[in-house]
Amino acid sequence: MTAGADAGRPAFRRIVLKLSGEALAGRQGYGIDPPVLDRIGEEVREVTDLGVQVAIVIGGGNIFRGVAASAVGMDRATADYMGMLATIINALALQDSLEKAGVQTRVLSAIEMRAVAEPYIRRRAIRHLEKGRVVIFAAGTGNPFFTTDTAGALRAVEIGADVIIKATKVDGVYSADPKIDPSAKRLARLTYIEVLNRGLGVMDTTAISLCMDNKLPIVVFDLMQSGNIKRIVLGEPVGSIVGSSAE
Repeated sequence: MTAGADAGRPAFRRIVLKLSGEALAGRQGYGIDPPVLDRIGEEVREVTDLGVQVAIVIGGGNIFRGVAASAVGMDRATADYMGMLATIINALALQDSLEKAGVQTRVLSAIEMRAVAEPYIRRRAIRHLEKGRVVIFAAGTGNPFFTTDTAGALRAVEIGADVIIKATKVDGVYSADPKIDPSAKRLARLTYIEVLNRGLGVMDTTAISLCMDNKLPIVVFDLMQSGNIKRIVLGEPVGSIVGSSAE
């Protein structure tokens, strides 16, 4: 990540924004909160206006969480497929809000569902981005036992993104859960190995390893703070950065 940008010049050419399903629920905790969608739509439009190519990977935890369902006896693969369908619902809602904000979008699904989304094809996704469209990746990787964090890392590597930015409800990575431990400190920069060794929960281990192997930086930031996506794209020091070096 470059240190600051020149007079509004973007620090990145192509980004992947990783959104959890819970982020779309807002304060209601479940389902989809339209004002949250509208705000995300406006913020993404501001970034595309800078000429940055934006892809979004969306989770489904606001509707259905496969891991939770499998914990109470449902077959894990079945539960995960149901979770993938939840991500498609979220992707369509996000597409609607983005297009209302004046942004051209395409939803690409890892599970074929031609009536509502295009099938995921890597070259097609890149072509859409080059044409200035926001691409929303739905249905995770299309495989059970993989999280949407892993899907985000995988898609970012596949399309040659410069960074993956992960939206959370806190302003970065902390040494411990700040809601539980008041002495927890925010870590501005840290390495992939630190995240793995300390179990900091930035992303699951598969996603972190994939980013580490491909030297893909991760920025963890607070989605609730308006304007943060644009600030990150402009190279401002927002949230926490995970990379090969903590320097």
